[in-house]
Amino acid sequence: MDRNSRIFNSFRNARVAVVFYFINLLIQFFYRKIFLNHLGSEVLGLNTTAMNLLQFLNIAELGVGAAVSYSLYSPLSKKDHASINEIISVQGYLYTRIGVVVMVAGLILMLFFPMIFSDMSIPMWYAYSTFGVLFLSSLSSYFFSYQQILFISDQKEYQLNYILQGAKFLKIVLQLISINFFSHGYIFWIFWELLSIIVITWGINYKLNKEYSWLDVSYIKGKAALAKHSEITLKTKQLFAHKLAGFALTEVTPLVIFAFTNLSFVAKYGNYLLVIAGVTALLGAIFNSVNASVGNLVSEGNSLKIEAIFEELFTVRFLLAVISCYSIYKLTPIFITLWLGTNYLLDPSVLLLLVILMFINITRLTVDSFLNAYGLFKDIFAPILELILNVSLSISLGKFFGVKGVLAGVILSNILIVLCWKPFFLFRNGIKTNPVKYFQMYFKQVLVSVLVITICEYAISYLSFTSNISLVNFITFGFLVAVTITLLMILSFSLLTKGLPLFITRLKKIIIAKQPA
Repeated sequence: MDRNSRIFNSFRNARVAVVFYFINLLIQFFYRKIFLNHLGSEVLGLNTTAMNLLQFLNIAELGVGAAVSYSLYSPLSKKDHASINEIISVQGYLYTRIGVVVMVAGLILMLFFPMIFSDMSIPMWYAYSTFGVLFLSSLSSYFFSYQQILFISDQKEYQLNYILQGAKFLKIVLQLISINFFSHGYIFWIFWELLSIIVITWGINYKLNKEYSWLDVSYIKGKAALAKHSEITLKTKQLFAHKLAGFALTEVTPLVIFAFTNLSFVAKYGNYLLVIAGVTALLGAIFNSVNASVGNLVSEGNSLKIEAIFEELFTVRFLLAVISCYSIYKLTPIFITLWLGTNYLLDPSVLLLLVILMFINITRLTVDSFLNAYGLFKDIFAPILELILNVSLSISLGKFFGVKGVLAGVILSNILIVLCWKPFFLFRNGIKTNPVKYFQMYFKQVLVSVLVITICEYAISYLSFTSNISLVNFITFGFLVAVTITLLMILSFSLLTKGLPLFITRLKKIIIAKQPA
């Protein structure tokens, strides 16, 4: 297998990401338990709040990273070191300015901590030290390690993951030991957070110097080259609307749901979201590694090849989305019952709406990936319209149907913008072919999936263990559900779609014939 091929790099990135995903998933279980037992829920809540405040401050990033990543694809494919140095320098110049804004905003925010955390029973220095150490970590990415984007755009994200995720794993282990065995465990928690910032920053720069010895960037060069690479500032301005609307959507929907329910429901709802987020993160770990490959592919400009690979990637993601969503719909109620009890179950129709929304969010990422690769961010009206539709439909339907109406409003806004407009925009302005091809492919795969799910429902109806719920029965039932839906989906998609056979053929070439993709 060609170690420089797109497919090889994608698989390598995905393999490393998935391994670290499961490692972090396992250790987070112990981390949360030990943290709660020794430091309490208030300190854990403080950490969560501090992270949320930082997310708000980091809106100032405005999408510069995505704009720079798009600008790097072409020079990386041509090995144009001079252009790469200029683009990274421009990023450094912009990130320095953004970092200063974030730093000033963060310091001003800290002045209001006595008001924000007025009800906190633990000492105020906990709030300052917790936010401070996380704040320093955020600032370091603006001032000292912004060049890490080169690993991502150059399909070498696995090297970045070794540093970031490896250091994170070691940090958490040391924090757990300190919290568990020392009387002033939280002070050690802060110490290991600080040390990890230093280690990660040094590790990234060491690896950059080793991997890209020709890299030579500076603030002054970036300022001078800004006019030459004006597409970065143009794309950043376009991305700002997308980023701001996306952030608003993420924050507004939970508030609308809370307005039509109560804290008890929100707790139940949060448990379901935790399960869905875990599966979505796993698929993200698998597919995010493909983004740089897509950027590299688009930079070549072979429209027929781009269209064919789009169908392959879309079909594989669609297939996995159906398998994941169906499995979650069938297994989550049993899992919640075993984990927390029947009191924490939601109405099946609410779960169905959550699964539909999850399906849309997973399948949309192929289109988003190609839009990013083409740098198609000029449709700034789309995220704004999506936000307006989302809020108005959620509130209007929520008045009549409660949380089901809220979720239905979110789904409707997604159908109009995410499922209809964005693919149309991509095929018309990026791939430059008839958008009807996409919708024909999409609806064909939907019909095949509905047929498979209908068959699965009939077959699995004879395997229900709900009358005798136990861990063994849950594992057995889960295995049978996953195997049934997976085999039927692969068989039907192999026979009735073009994308999966093309993908399987490509894998055979790589694995058996050892030919480059």
